[in-house]
Amino acid sequence: MDDALPLLGFGLPVSGSWARPPTMLRVAQRAEELDYHALWTFQRLLVPAEGTIDPAWDERNNPAVRSADDPSYRSVHDPLLPLAYVAGHTSRIRLGTATICALFTPPVVLATALTTADHLTGGRLDVGLGIGWLPHEYVAAGVPQERRGARFEEYLRVLEALWTEDPVEHRGEFYDVPRSHPGPAPVQRPRPPLLLGGAAPAALRRAGRVADGWIASSRQDLERIGESIRLVRAGAEEAGRDPGTVRVVVRAIVDLHERPVGRREPLQGSVDQVRDDLVAMRRRGVTEVFVDLNFSPRVGSPDIEPDVAEEHALQVLEALAPHALG
Repeated sequence: MDDALPLLGFGLPVSGSWARPPTMLRVAQRAEELDYHALWTFQRLLVPAEGTIDPAWDERNNPAVRSADDPSYRSVHDPLLPLAYVAGHTSRIRLGTATICALFTPPVVLATALTTADHLTGGRLDVGLGIGWLPHEYVAAGVPQERRGARFEEYLRVLEALWTEDPVEHRGEFYDVPRSHPGPAPVQRPRPPLLLGGAAPAALRRAGRVADGWIASSRQDLERIGESIRLVRAGAEEAGRDPGTVRVVVRAIVDLHERPVGRREPLQGSVDQVRDDLVAMRRRGVTEVFVDLNFSPRVGSPDIEPDVAEEHALQVLEALAPHALG
């Protein structure tokens, strides 16, 4: 029976007390030494103040992502600057965003920032984009939340044009780009790999139809992820693309124990148990997994002592290294 593992990555420290520049460098350099495939960040602009969001709304409108009051969201750095910071201290490991809420930034501004990041990383950038879900962020960014799916579809077309056309021109319902020269081209041609988040059927099909792959939510049901992957690949087929080339990236919230545990959730338990879970995910169609301790209650909260969080994170980094898992 096939027991191959997906490609393994690691979450760069960007949330909580451990997200300090020296720790970012230690994690990035050690992950590269241990042959991890990629380092990943994520975006959170702000967190609602207590009492400003209805818990019923959170459950009703946010079933596929973490709660708005998750401690991991309380202190989050920008998603691109830490990648640029560690890029100069690494040489092989890929660097990705999982994800940036694209609609909060005009496409020409984000295209320029991502192109610059692609240059600073030497062509190692993977671009993960989503549309966000938190109304507070939409208000603060000055973007209407209505028709966000249609807005995102056009946003992606503008982004593609800015990366691949010179001169570029776009006249649309939501965005206009006057005929102009867009500046430097990305290192990776025709553009950096593009991955899309989302959990709704339309979002899953979009990822397969217009992007290079899908990034699953941190609350994705790993027992049923095969159903979502089928929709992603169906989107690729509808667009005349090879569904076998579509990447499926999963954020793994790992809780590692020294000994095997009995009744458990996926990705909880001993190293061997977590390895079995990773193999099972690969069999369901997952191509890449990254261990993201920014979302671990033992690491990603600003209330945890930084040195304690970093020590635990480095232990997990070593224990789940690709060569250690075989």
